[in-house]
Amino acid sequence: MQRRISGGLLGGESSLVFVGIENYLAAFLDSELWAGLGRMLIVAGIGVPGTIILAALFALCLDADRTRLIGVWRILIFLPYAVPGVIASLLWGFLYLPATSPIGGEVIDFFGGTEIFFSVANIAVWGVVGFNMVIMYTALRGLPQEMYEAAKLDGAGELQIALRIKLPLIRPAIVMCSLFSVLGALQLFNEPTTLRPLANAISSTWVPLMKVYTDAFVNDDIHRAAATSLLLVVLTVGASVLVNRVGILIGKKR
Repeated sequence: MQRRISGGLLGGESSLVFVGIENYLAAFLDSELWAGLGRMLIVAGIGVPGTIILAALFALCLDADRTRLIGVWRILIFLPYAVPGVIASLLWGFLYLPATSPIGGEVIDFFGGTEIFFSVANIAVWGVVGFNMVIMYTALRGLPQEMYEAAKLDGAGELQIALRIKLPLIRPAIVMCSLFSVLGALQLFNEPTTLRPLANAISSTWVPLMKVYTDAFVNDDIHRAAATSLLLVVLTVGASVLVNRVGILIGKKR
């Protein structure tokens, strides 16, 4: 559907006209949408592997025999997940800002054209790595301890046990965390929107969801926004199927 207004300069009446798939074609052919998808994929390419690697590393460290104060470390790692995304983005925004940065913002332009991808990905990773760590750590604690004892009797060290026994056995948990991370990347909105007043590199259509918001509430084109949203739903379903298929194929090879 599409709203059309008829009448003179002083006013008129609006009506909804059926336009078929015109809105979907316009959304699909929109260069801003594809540019936003490209930027989103760059952030996902940085954030998703970073999240999975860090979560697995933290989970393995907590599951190691030599680790002490496990409860304290688990809370500290999980704590950022409890911070709302907007608040986390504001905190990191001031850490990035040269005037207030204690982490080298005067030297590194965290809001630059290339650096902004790492800055946004860092906020996302910081916020969700604890959640994924809990999933992987729970999976590790569910593994039978007899396997570790048998491996140690065969002369395997902790690193070999972690890489050759623990990680392969928690593959379903890793696949699930990967799926959550990919879906989270497709929903990227809070971080770039919050950083936009601080970063000139972030436009109002920087990622797809920002474009949907701009179309719906700034341009007052709710029909284009709805069409774009449906395209994103299709993309999300496709990404979910792809991640599951990759996980199954990796499991079969092993």
